[in-house]
Amino acid sequence: MAEPNDYKKTILLPQTAFPMRANLSKREPETLKRWNSEHLYQRVLDLHAQSPRFVFHDGPPYANGRIHYGHILNKLLKDIVVKYQGLSGHYAKFVPGWDCHGLPIELEVERSMRKRQATLEVSALREACAAEAGKWIEIQKAEFERLGVFATWDSPYLTLQPSYERGIVEALGAFVSHGLVYRGKKPVYWCSRCKTALAEAEVEYAEHESPSIYIKFPAAEPSLDQLRRVLQLPAEAAGLPVFAIIWTTTPWTLLANLAIAYNPDFTYVAVDVGGELWIMAEKLASQVMGATGRAGRPVGKIIKGAELAGAVARHPFEDRASPMLSADFVTLDVGTGLVHIAPGHG
Repeated sequence: MAEPNDYKKTILLPQTAFPMRANLSKREPETLKRWNSEHLYQRVLDLHAQSPRFVFHDGPPYANGRIHYGHILNKLLKDIVVKYQGLSGHYAKFVPGWDCHGLPIELEVERSMRKRQATLEVSALREACAAEAGKWIEIQKAEFERLGVFATWDSPYLTLQPSYERGIVEALGAFVSHGLVYRGKKPVYWCSRCKTALAEAEVEYAEHESPSIYIKFPAAEPSLDQLRRVLQLPAEAAGLPVFAIIWTTTPWTLLANLAIAYNPDFTYVAVDVGGELWIMAEKLASQVMGATGRAGRPVGKIIKGAELAGAVARHPFEDRASPMLSADFVTLDVGTGLVHIAPGHG
């Protein structure tokens, strides 16, 4: 009986020491370990120490999670460029870095420490954020090394390092000394809960319908006494709190309120609404009462808007003043005759 053909013997194959199976899951870590033990990347750099420099600035990934496909594409493309320059005879040192500051790290720490958050000191929060960033730096570093990227992984730059922060201050000082810094206004995304500026990438958009609302702005001293005198309040109303009433279809802009506008030519009235006085345009008073479902009666003198000059209210939930200002764009079409002013919000 003829033996089955051994087709491997019928073709001419090169003789190599390479194993038949790649077995990458085992061999890759072994190769990386050998590269590290032999200090391969440092030897490559030493070889080209006197060669022309190729400088590559690594835009740092954010230290708040495992790497994803975007990180992989980004880092491998950089690695290809730097290795090509090295093979072309340049001293191409790839110094990796990490962005360690920002809101996502702080929010993650706050979530994990929610029970302690009320009593958490700022210094403790900062230490916890630094530890959180450090954890993800080590995880991402190991994952980038598994990609075979050559870099100075043992000496990266970190934005939380005092030396890095000092460099930022020194750079800013250089800009100032050369007259390149100026004070101006620029719209930025702002988180009202965290009280910090937001990067565009941190903003998520969603469809949202806001209700129109009426808001009470309490009169502040000494404007309270001024308003009481101008309104010539009767004795039974002289001690009641006074509020400027505004109406808005964009309640989310209330955080940015800096003033209240009135029309100097309109007439305004104080309405006693359950033991507090609401100031609004006389012609809109009945409309406001109907919309809010409150009953009230006018008290004191009907005044011209011009008599509100110099009055100051207080923001309803922020600790700041909201001065009352004259403006001819205030109309009687809708609202209260007092307009909420939030600069930069349309």
